[in-house]
Amino acid sequence: MAVVASSPGKVLMTGGYLILERPNAGIVLSTNARFYAIIKPLYEEITPDSWAWGWTDVKLTSPQMARETMYKLSLKHLQLQFASSSDARNPFVEYALQYAVAAAHAIFDKTKMEELQKLLLLGLDITIIGCNEFYSYRNQIEAHGLPLTPDSLASLPPFASITLNEEESGLKSKPEVAKTGLGSSAAMTTAVVAALLHYLGVVNLPSELNGGSISEELDIVHIIAQTAHCIAQGKVGSGFDVSSAVYGSQRYIRFSPEVISSAQDAAQGMPMEEVIGNVLKANWDHERTKFSLPPMMTLLLGEPGAGGSSTPSMVGAVKKWQKSDPQSSLETWKKLSEANSLLEMHLKTLSKLAETYYDDYRSAISRCSLLTSEKWMEGAVGPNQIEVVKALLGARDDMLMIRCNMRRMGEAAGIPIEPESQTKLLDTTISMEGVLLGGVPGAGGFDAVFAVTLGDSSSNVIKVWSSLNVLALLVNEDPRGVSLESNDPRATQITDAVSSIRIE
Repeated sequence: MAVVASSPGKVLMTGGYLILERPNAGIVLSTNARFYAIIKPLYEEITPDSWAWGWTDVKLTSPQMARETMYKLSLKHLQLQFASSSDARNPFVEYALQYAVAAAHAIFDKTKMEELQKLLLLGLDITIIGCNEFYSYRNQIEAHGLPLTPDSLASLPPFASITLNEEESGLKSKPEVAKTGLGSSAAMTTAVVAALLHYLGVVNLPSELNGGSISEELDIVHIIAQTAHCIAQGKVGSGFDVSSAVYGSQRYIRFSPEVISSAQDAAQGMPMEEVIGNVLKANWDHERTKFSLPPMMTLLLGEPGAGGSSTPSMVGAVKKWQKSDPQSSLETWKKLSEANSLLEMHLKTLSKLAETYYDDYRSAISRCSLLTSEKWMEGAVGPNQIEVVKALLGARDDMLMIRCNMRRMGEAAGIPIEPESQTKLLDTTISMEGVLLGGVPGAGGFDAVFAVTLGDSSSNVIKVWSSLNVLALLVNEDPRGVSLESNDPRATQITDAVSSIRIE
């Protein structure tokens, strides 16, 4: 029986750069873009002599990249051996696999260990697929002469193939399709870890239908996914992308990097089971509070198509600036931190007002969605609607302050955190009817812009963006985290397609 797990991509709305250091918080929204991992046995039965080998077979398939990789997994040492002729390695999946099996070893008693061995001897067949939203299809849309609209994106087949370019050396292939910055490696790692831990009987994942309760079992998924993701990328990042892939939209404060020192020391010969046992027992001190956008608000993500930015080099430049000018950088960070906290407060106030005075809240949001911000207060009726509009205007001011300080930091560090082209686009966007916020997500750069709109005003923003050569992606907020799916999403797409065929 196949196990299918999915994890969402993310948009870091506030906390760019600051989130790298405790105790700074960031608001991260999980999205409807999901990565899927499908796990099933490779063989129908255990061959009589397989016990003697002490190794089992693992097949990893990535249909979108037309890649299939074979491995041997040592059942004793939990090491992976590459067994394919191609050099198509995926370190994120490799560490996810080793650490998930090691977690089972660290947690299970003797009886469960015997069951685990039998299950592993059937081999592992792992398939990974990501929603189109993780990748940029601008070039393909333009090549086909289609307009830069979400409808054009929707016309692509789901889980579209990602063609590979031969580099000049002829030795390496790189994806022709750029990424949209939704954290595909974190979502993929989390989906693989979650599917494996569920398949091996270590955890019981929440299903897509029951909304996914926070539990100790999800904490195990989080620890293993964070560790695998850090080791695979060769650095200990803030971890907000993995945390949102596990738990969904949230306010996040990072963990202390020392918690995964055991995994970093693994090269020194410590048994894998012991390494992961130590990581599971470590003091994971990250902080997470549930957060999502208030009702009647829509997250929009736009792709200007001005080329990508490299997050590691931008982070490096900011750190260099902090060292060279500690006083000025500390001042900027303090202002940024204050503005981030105020924005969070105003959004929480709006959620509470929606809960307590829904009719007034709905009226105020519906009215504001048709007006530019300077007219929002004019038609507010009664104290509750005035409170709603005050909180909306407060949130707008906070975001303008965040953008101002992010630009200041970029100029001081000599990097384009909010490049001039993005500034023009964002200023145009936030001056439109019904637009609450606009900004550059995460570390900034040329990759993307986001907007938060009120009521039904997003369709107008999409049209204006299209006229400015900006492609609105099919991405919106979905506060769900990791989830057990009822079937292979590709089968669902086929069923949907068949049910939409009209027979006359």
